[in-house]
Amino acid sequence: MSYTNGLDKPSDYFRIKLYAGNATNNRAITWEETDTNMQPNMLWFKSRTDTQTHGIFDSVRSAIKRLIPSSTAAEGDEAADLDSFDTNGFTVDAADNMNGSSRNFVTWGWKAGTSFTNDASGTGIGSIDSAGSVNQDAGFSIVSYTNTNQSANSGVATIKHGLNTTPNVMILKDRDATSDWSVYHSSLPTNKYLALNKNDAGAVDTNIWNNTAPTSTVFTVGDNSYTNPSNRKMIGYIFAEKKGYSKFGSYTGNGNADGTFVYTGFKPAYVMVKRTDSTVSWTILDNKRDPFNVTTERLFPNENVAGSVGTNANTDFLSNGFKIRVNHNNFNTSGGTYIYMAFAKNPFVTSTGVPATAR
Repeated sequence: MSYTNGLDKPSDYFRIKLYAGNATNNRAITWEETDTNMQPNMLWFKSRTDTQTHGIFDSVRSAIKRLIPSSTAAEGDEAADLDSFDTNGFTVDAADNMNGSSRNFVTWGWKAGTSFTNDASGTGIGSIDSAGSVNQDAGFSIVSYTNTNQSANSGVATIKHGLNTTPNVMILKDRDATSDWSVYHSSLPTNKYLALNKNDAGAVDTNIWNNTAPTSTVFTVGDNSYTNPSNRKMIGYIFAEKKGYSKFGSYTGNGNADGTFVYTGFKPAYVMVKRTDSTVSWTILDNKRDPFNVTTERLFPNENVAGSVGTNANTDFLSNGFKIRVNHNNFNTSGGTYIYMAFAKNPFVTSTGVPATAR
């Protein structure tokens, strides 16, 4: 249910699943929520207990096409990994990195759901064609595009994203060739980007986004091989902030255990953080691996290592945001600048006045 551009039930659009691998094929895994179904369109997998690659799959590219966020590699056909996106979960095969015996896994899933295509010359929206899957209520779209007419666009292209509102985060990857992942975040200047597969600080490059902010209809890519290669397939995961469901912002560290509080307007289920002014890994926390405060298990999108448990991740998930409880470079160095992506367990207050409770 939506209210004043917000969402009452974040679990209709984002869910987390923990499961133990058993090395069997055609294994159907369902979400734990039982009040409604949620068919995902994007799934991100990681073994918590072993050094295994992360894996990202989406329904636009098909279930067998894997991308690895810690790698520059092109997408690969992985018929033994993911079989399908199901009505209320997903089906995996016996591959070690998806369902290996005696291994514990976490999967994060997002719902888009409505297919779209855009003929740019016919609609007048964008300069090149795009297609994908979008959910405007949740502010999430998966966008596929190929610039087959780069010279005519002088190396610059605009692409329809389908959200009907301005994106806050865009994560793009070349599907066909070795290339960094490019991340746009609205808290950074438009001449900067981050690489999901690296721990690098934000880098200046006016060509990645053509020094142009996205609009409610299109995003812009410049003359470069990361976001706008000629005649190669690209995929983009595009997010816009939605009240009670998602928040994309920044904060400044204070360098002590009584750390920075970040207001999101909801009880978080998932938080990903990256320091932008220093070389530091991306870090993911969630409420399923750590159901009680403080959170202690970290996973790193740019690394293949197993989840690490310790005080370096100490963060409280509160009813209206999250609070850092540690002085650590990944989260809270004094004067450090950080960006984050957060998705909700519950809104702070629903449309019927039901408040979220602290855990």
